[in-house]
Amino acid sequence: MEPFSWIKATDEAHAMSASAATGSQYIAGGTNLVDYMRLAVMRPAQVVDISALPLAAIEASGQGLMIGALVRNSDLAYHPEVAQKYAVLAEAILAGASPQIRNLATTGGNMLQRTRCPYFRDSSEPACNKRKPGSGCAAIGGFTRSHAILGTSQHCIASNPSDMNVAMAALDATVHITGPKGKRSVPFVDFHTLPGDHPERESVLEPGELITHVQLPAPLPRSHYLKVRDRASFAFALASAAVALDAGKTITAARVALGGVGTKPWRSKEAESVLVGAPPTLETFRKAAEAALAGAQPQPGNQFKVELAKRTLVRALAETAGGAK
Repeated sequence: MEPFSWIKATDEAHAMSASAATGSQYIAGGTNLVDYMRLAVMRPAQVVDISALPLAAIEASGQGLMIGALVRNSDLAYHPEVAQKYAVLAEAILAGASPQIRNLATTGGNMLQRTRCPYFRDSSEPACNKRKPGSGCAAIGGFTRSHAILGTSQHCIASNPSDMNVAMAALDATVHITGPKGKRSVPFVDFHTLPGDHPERESVLEPGELITHVQLPAPLPRSHYLKVRDRASFAFALASAAVALDAGKTITAARVALGGVGTKPWRSKEAESVLVGAPPTLETFRKAAEAALAGAQPQPGNQFKVELAKRTLVRALAETAGGAK
């Protein structure tokens, strides 16, 4: 880890002023940033500690919830309103990391969690457009078992690792941001960016901007998160599905997001279009899964993810609907 300076922010204005310095990074729980600093993948000259800011509350907001960016993952997952009304979010958080990490990790930090691509994490690897723009992508033609099959480009195929992000996408969340130019809100599905020609840019955050809250709207009646991985704990998703439904004899509302397979948390409007107005049957769910993965562009090493993601989504929908036939 390289030397860096440390500033403890006393309020949002102080944090944004301090972060104006070149090479500055915010830190709260530090579960992701410190990891990458130790690997020499991220080398901030200055770290601005925002952990003392008053952004750790979960409050009612209309028919939904307003979640502070500094709410710890464990506190969010076990909050009564979240556990009862937003099961998909609680399940997604508890499917990730370990209890110790969840006790430190924050909502805002989890949103900005960086990829686990082994080429990105290896600072001695010269070809990584996300780490060194213009250097190439060693993953293309390399080891790709954990990589994305949706939203990829010729410059990057790294997958987004967060479980929480997938649930947030399925919940129609909104991200509230403050920065040097004022406050703004961004739909969660638009917060993360596709790699395109600039894999180094992972979100719409501008320099100095700070996530303050995430707002959840009124929930759909049923929701569920299903994660498929190599082992039962402390493993990243090979494929996951976050789904929310309002369904009787027909499905009147549906939200679908996929994890482990996208370069960003992958909301599937294609699957939702198939589901709404159709009966909650396995045939419907299989058609939705086909629609969700129709645009997949796998590498030889992760071709299996196409079928795995389809089966994961079908099972998640069936379990959410209460046992479809």
